Parts: sequence; C-alpha cells; structure tokens
Amino acid sequence: MEIPHWRRAMELEYQALMKNGTWTLVPPRSGVNIIDCKWVFKVKTHADGSIERYKARLVAKGFKQRYGLDYEDTFSPVVKPTTIRVLLSLAVTRGWSLRQLDVQNAFLHGVLEEERPEVTMYVLVYVDDIILVSSSVTAADRLVSSLSVAFAVKDLGKLHYFLGLEVTHDDTGLSLTQKKYSHDLLRRAGMLLCKTTTTPMSSSEQLTSVDGTLLSSEDATEYRSLVGGLQYLTITRPDISYAVNRVCQYLHSPRDAHMTVVKCILRYIRHTVSYGLRLCASSSTLLSAFSDADWAGNPDDRRSTGGYAVFFGPNLIAWSARKQPTVSRSSTEAEYKAVGNATAELIWVQSLL
Repeated sequence: MEIPHWRRAMELEYQALMKNGTWTLVPPRSGVNIIDCKWVFKVKTHADGSIERYKARLVAKGFKQRYGLDYEDTFSPVVKPTTIRVLLSLAVTRGWSLRQLDVQNAFLHGVLEEERPEVTMYVLVYVDDIILVSSSVTAADRLVSSLSVAFAVKDLGKLHYFLGLEVTHDDTGLSLTQKKYSHDLLRRAGMLLCKTTTTPMSSSEQLTSVDGTLLSSEDATEYRSLVGGLQYLTITRPDISYAVNRVCQYLHSPRDAHMTVVKCILRYIRHTVSYGLRLCASSSTLLSAFSDADWAGNPDDRRSTGGYAVFFGPNLIAWSARKQPTVSRSSTEAEYKAVGNATAELIWVQSLL
C-alpha cells in the first residue's frame, strides 16, 4: 500500500486521541509495570471488495497486564446478533431509519446528555461500529452531531454493510447476507471453484472422535480456522448451524474424517452463497418458538443435540443447535431440555422488547 494513506490514517487517529484527552503524560515510577502501545493497520472494504478507507489504531498491549495487579474487569461493548435481528425487524415494521456510524478511535470515554421526547432511538454498539435505529430522521441527525462533538464519528449513511453483514433494502423489508464473507472463506480454503453439493451434511452422518487419522499440526490449525469462519457465517445462515456445531465438537483433536465434513459444508456454501436471512414488515408482534432434540445422538458420550428457532412475527430472530451438557435418560428428558433452552431464549427476547 502507498505510505501516504497509512500516514494520513495515523494522523487522524492521533488527532482524535488528543482531542478527546485520552491520556495524561506522567513520569514513570519505579516498580510499575509500563504498558506500551503499538499501531494496528487495517484496510476496510465495501461489500463488493473495493477499498473504503485505510484505518490505523493505536492500541495498548494488554497482554502485558496481569489480572488483579494491573487491571480487574475490562471489556468492549458488543451487541448480540439476536439483538441486531430484533431491532432490524422492528425498524422494518415501523419504518424507522437505519444509520451506520464508525468511531474514529478505540479509546472511548465522555459524557453525552441528550433529551429527545417522543422519539425512539436505539444505538447498537459492536466495539467501534455502530447501528443507529431511530423513529425520527431529524433526531438521528442531531444525535450524530452531538456524538461528533465528543468523538471522531464518521457517518456512513444508510445501513448497508456491518461486520461482514450485507444489508439490502426494498419496499417490503430487508435481507441480510454474507456473500463477500462467504467468498473470502472459500478463497481461504482454496475452494472457490469447488464442486457444489445441495446439503451441508448427510442426515445419517455419524461422526465420532476416533474416525479416520489425526491431522497434522498444520492441517489441524487450518481446520480450526475454517470452523471458526463457519461459526461466524451462522449469523445469517441457520441452515448450517447443526452441521457447524457438529464439526466444532472436534476442535481439540480433529481428524481427516472431520475435515471431510468441513469441506462438504464449504461445498454447500459455494452452492448457496447468496442465501441469507429475510426480515419482512409485519403487524404481528407474536413471539413463538419451535424446539427439537435427538436423543443420545452422539455416539461418543451418548449426549443429545437440542435445537430451537425463535420467531418475532414471521421473522426468524434466534436459533441454536448444540449438544446438551448432560446425558438424558429418555427421549422425553432430551425434549424437555430443548424446550427449556427455547423458553429461556424467549424470556430473554421478551425482556429485550
């Protein structure tokens, strides 16, 4: 990359840090663990792969800290995918505006006091990427202006590409897909031109922990990387949740039979790269859920896999497919556990609403 691009990005980051008064220079003291910083560079792209901007971050080397001595609890605010889907479903139904913001630097602090009577606004934060949902475009503009005073905020306009999720709007709702992310994952696996398949996994597939031969250290690393990538793809792809959960169970000791299933999932992704999640406008606010379980489906430990799907009106907003933590002594017990997990998710979504 050309050096001037990165230099400009570094200048913007430094200016934002200085404007916010992020730090105060003090002389070092003996016996104190000094945490220094480093620059992290990233090229942010549009959904079509074209370069949007160059981004530089000055980050602290937190790995030099010791828990209980240098810090206690620390976190970055991260919104749950289910929350995103619920709010997008509400926004589509009620005709609210959807804006996308980006905060210039990662060191955030400050006080913002705004009063907007009779206006509904939600700010969904994922570290430094933000979705602003508002019932009033004017109020959203004022909030963005107020945020810009406290932070170096960039208004990216109408929600279109957020954390690898491509958002397509039309008259009846919106669609969430991960086409670019899927292509990147296939390219990383060397399977962009692979043969396709119409199912991610055979319904009769019986994976065990002793199938095939152990992968080499290098191949095991690739296996874990691909499975991690597939996990992120399940944000908009409930159709692969069960298959991805199955291959996740062998991350500790992957074998060639497990890698074969991963490649089958990727061939399915190649066949269905444009698949995603559809959120439609609807007057219904009914919360409903469906659950199921396979009793003692895992041949290694006889544990069952439970799953559920939660709908808000006609829109699918939450789902899960995972192995149950304990052994069920009957199919009824396995089903009750699945119902319990679905009910817990329903209660959580109800509290969110």
